[in-house]
Amino acid sequence: MTIQRFAARFALVVACCLSFAAPAQARFWQCVPYAREISGVQIFGNAHTWWGQAAGKYERGSTPKQGAVLSLKSSRRMPLGHVAMVSQVVSDREVLLTHANWSRRGGIERDVRAIDVSEKGDWSQVRIWWGPLGDLGTSANAANGFIYAGDAPVAVEADDSAFGPVIIAGMNIPQSSVRLLTN
Repeated sequence: MTIQRFAARFALVVACCLSFAAPAQARFWQCVPYAREISGVQIFGNAHTWWGQAAGKYERGSTPKQGAVLSLKSSRRMPLGHVAMVSQVVSDREVLLTHANWSRRGGIERDVRAIDVSEKGDWSQVRIWWGPLGDLGTSANAANGFIYAGDAPVAVEADDSAFGPVIIAGMNIPQSSVRLLTN
């Protein structure tokens, strides 16, 4: 075996080993899949579409609640919008957010401060902690409001002839949230 072949094989083996040895923290997160994973809100697509997609599926409003998803509108600086989960309500005008891809590309931030700076106190304008400043960001972001994760009824297709017990594997859903749909 020539030295070039040996070197090529060795490099291939090392590359394969390193690909399996990457730490779990190395995952690059976008805000949407991270918010979906931690909140349970099952909406797909860019963040700026979540508010519209939530209509009729999830309750929406302007009152912060723990576990709700804050939906930010798209803007010139943020054309795809942003979503973040409320990890704690501090007051009617302050929450802590857990989200991804905000202060650091692909990074996760837990329990960072966000405040309502809207004139009416309706969470239509928010300022969010910005890591590089070590403080709230200098500009306000337009927000749609909150998408409440626990209020979504789950639709299950059923046969007309028999309505036995419905089991949804792997999901902890209150019976009151399940609706059976028939043709």
